[in-house]
Parts: sequence; structure tokens; C-alpha cells
Amino acid sequence: MTDANRPPLVITMGDPAGVGPSITVSAWNALQGEADCAFFVIGAPDLYQGEVPTQTISDPSEASGVFGSALPVLPLDAFPLPVRGQPDSRSAPAIIASIEQAAAFCLSGAADAVVTNPINKALLYAAGFTHPGHTEFVAALCNTATGGAAQPVMLLTGGGLRVALATIHIALKDVFTTLNMEDLVKLGKIVDTAMRQDFGLTSPRLAFTGLNPHAGENGTIGREEIDIINPAADQLRSAGIDMSDARSADTVFAEARDGRFDAIISMTHDQGLIPVKTLDMWGGVNTTLGLPIVRTSPDHGTGYEAAANGTARPDSLIAAIRQARLIAGHRKETA
Repeated sequence: MTDANRPPLVITMGDPAGVGPSITVSAWNALQGEADCAFFVIGAPDLYQGEVPTQTISDPSEASGVFGSALPVLPLDAFPLPVRGQPDSRSAPAIIASIEQAAAFCLSGAADAVVTNPINKALLYAAGFTHPGHTEFVAALCNTATGGAAQPVMLLTGGGLRVALATIHIALKDVFTTLNMEDLVKLGKIVDTAMRQDFGLTSPRLAFTGLNPHAGENGTIGREEIDIINPAADQLRSAGIDMSDARSADTVFAEARDGRFDAIISMTHDQGLIPVKTLDMWGGVNTTLGLPIVRTSPDHGTGYEAAANGTARPDSLIAAIRQARLIAGHRKETA
């Protein structure tokens, strides 16, 4: 099938009090002339009407034919629309339903990929949301539907970097007891596979950062590199994966920008996100690796203040849409 005839992408509503509605409108304005980026949003039509031309659809197959002239909206059950910038817990069931429907469309093949608008998980807990975060919820939906055991991995792209995270939202002091060789080996394999099937690289070159300054300086300022990270790299190389030993985090990102590595696995959240966001604060993309579906997301939160002030920027959502289409295309080529 040609690019224009591929199934559309699906965008979730996100928190309707946040920036999701406005950046979705802006993304449609920017991409409406590009049939390859056709998408529809699962949300409340009233969130978008009056901002751009909209058309309600009842099935994803209608989206591509509508996209060039109107924003296709697959409606949810009615719920009270919040004031922009003022989160309302009554929106929670609809926010969850949007994610559930989007994942189901991707699993069935009705949509090529899902791009998730930001949510506030604390708002969802009263509605029965029990997952640590958005990523874990999408993974659970996939595993429930397929009987699989997907291990989701966060990959941030931006500023010429691809950075996966070995640890995410945990206290820095807990990294030293959480980090282990087995998980790093699994992570390295997932990233290597993703570089091949999702990004079209035939011989990806990967790097581990060190955890300690200067990658521990041969154990003089920390042994995690010697005891955990480098043994994991040895196992990965034995499995045919081009993985470096732990490299100093103050230089490895520059090395990747210069073309030495295709992706970096960072030991901590901030260690990996600081260079990405410094180089591309507005256009970074969060991609979830290791899932049976393609999922990307803007690399920012709900932005209630920006939603209230009308100052939200759509750069990251537009980049996430383009990346979702790119990855979906690579998966079809390598299937």
C-alpha cells in the first residue's frame, strides 16, 4: 500500500484541561496537507470545534478521507468539559477510555500508531487508574490483549540524540541498589531490536553511560561500572550486539552527536534527559520501545498554565506524529 493509503495514526485526547486540545489543533493545522501524517483524535468534539474545521467519524477508516479538510474526531461519551488550566476529575473516565480505544485500534491494525497527549495520572486514580504511569498503562493494555509480557522502555529523541533510560522516576539514592546486570542486558537487547525494526539501522552502535563521574575511573570513585555495567556490556557483545563499556556521561553524548553511537542507554533519568532537552527543549519525543504497537508522545506534561494562557507550543506533538509514522513504516518494511 502507498503511504497515503496506510491506516491513520490515532491521537488520544489527554487531559482536556491541559494543552492536549490546543496542540492537537495546531498539529492538524501544520500537517493537514500531508496525507502520510493523517490522524484522528479520540476525544470530545466540542474541545476542537470553533478552533478548526472538525468532522465526527465513527470508524478509523474514515479518517484519511477527512484529514485534508477537517480534523477527524472519534467522539467519546459525553462528559463535563473542564475550563482550560483547571483539571476536573470528572474527565478521568474519558481520558482513560481514549487511551484504551487508541491501543485497541492499534492492536487490531485499524490505526498504524498511537500518539498520546499528556495526562495527569494523579487525576485518574479516583477513576480506578492503578498504574505507575502512562507508559505502564499502555503496556498493560497490550499485554492483556495479546497475552504477552512486553517490557516498556522509554526512549527520548531530540537534538540529534536517542537516549534510553535504565532507571526512570526513582530517587537518585535508590539507583545504586536498583541497577543490576540482568536488567541492563534485557534493556540493551530491546534497544538494539528497536534500532533495527523501528529506526531502520542495520548495525546499530550502542553505548552505556557510566553511573559515577568519569565512569568510576577504574573503581577509584565507584564500582558500579566494574561490577554491573561493563559485565552487562560483555554479555551483550557476546550476543552480537555492538555495545560499549560504560563511558563517561560528560562526553558520550557529544560522541553520539559526532556519529560514534546511534543510541545511548543512560543510567539515570536526569543524566539522559538533560542533554536531550538542552539541545531540543521544544521538539523532543518520548517513544516507548518493546511494545507490539507503536507509541510516541510529546516530551512534556499537561501544561495547565500554558493551556490557560494560550501559549502552548505544538512542536513536540508534531515531532511525535512524524516519528510515529516513521517507526510504523520501518516496522512494516522489516516485518
